[in-house]
Amino acid sequence: MTDFETEDIPVKDGVLDISGDPDLKYAAVINRYGAGTIGQAVVRSYGILKLIERGLTFWYTYLKKARDSMNYSEIEGKQYHIQVGEGDVGKYVIMPGDPKRCAKIAKYFDDAKLMADSREYVTYTGYLDGVKVSVTSTGIGGPSASIAMEELVMSGADTFIRIGTCGGMQTEVMSGDVVIASGAIRMEGTSREYAPIEFPAVADIRIVNALTDAAGKLGGNYHVGVVQCKDSFYGQHSPETKPVSYELLNKWEAWKRLGCLASEMESAALFVAASSLRVRVGSCFLVVANQEREKEGLPNPVVHDTDMAVRVAVEALRTLIREDRNQIRSKCEQ
Repeated sequence: MTDFETEDIPVKDGVLDISGDPDLKYAAVINRYGAGTIGQAVVRSYGILKLIERGLTFWYTYLKKARDSMNYSEIEGKQYHIQVGEGDVGKYVIMPGDPKRCAKIAKYFDDAKLMADSREYVTYTGYLDGVKVSVTSTGIGGPSASIAMEELVMSGADTFIRIGTCGGMQTEVMSGDVVIASGAIRMEGTSREYAPIEFPAVADIRIVNALTDAAGKLGGNYHVGVVQCKDSFYGQHSPETKPVSYELLNKWEAWKRLGCLASEMESAALFVAASSLRVRVGSCFLVVANQEREKEGLPNPVVHDTDMAVRVAVEALRTLIREDRNQIRSKCEQ
């Protein structure tokens, strides 16, 4: 037999029956029986589906190797920007923006150790309920946050919770409250290099539920809903000074009318990047202040203590760890 030949294939009810031969070569079938018959065979057989699955697996492996080979780090085995590698981080990672928050968050872990300090990326790894977990800072904005996620995924992580600060947009969202993002408005640039603008930026529902349960258990005011993400901090806070003020002001009013809870800078990029990478992500924030309350003359103190948002994220991780353990146990018992 040549590469494009094969033994006779039985015909059943007028169509090819290749269910007993999952290793059948796609090219050989096309050459011998024609594309029309193959269309019938696909409907009646798992053989071609197996070949497709193998092909996709091959291309995934090829692309992963190609991506991994483009590593400009001076230290072999470490990711270029965050300077960690496989084994340095857990599968669960909390992602603050500010590097200075990492040490504070790591105090909630057992046996936490500093793993890397590179640029805006600081990483500690420890244990939570006996499971390896990490915290890695991302700096400000979607570009640096997506870099952190990409390199953490290549280092073995697959579950992320962003914790940070935001500004309230609805008057009932007050300073000191916690906001949990179920989705994000993509008014930033990074996510456009992952998906068309029509694709939604949504958090993993299991993480949203874990964060919501944690916030309820810990007490205090919290809100769950859509947040707005932008690239320019001052485009939000002084839009009238910008040449595109007409767009910034009109869209801000639209987001408010649509019930958007708060504004921040990273979640949209992280949500869409996570969809592309097929990993889980969610976000929770401390409300620092609310400029809409300020405009209406309502009380609007400025709050900087992020501890409640951090505790919500840590408690949510505990829930996810427990749920994942139960899921694995259930599968083993089947």
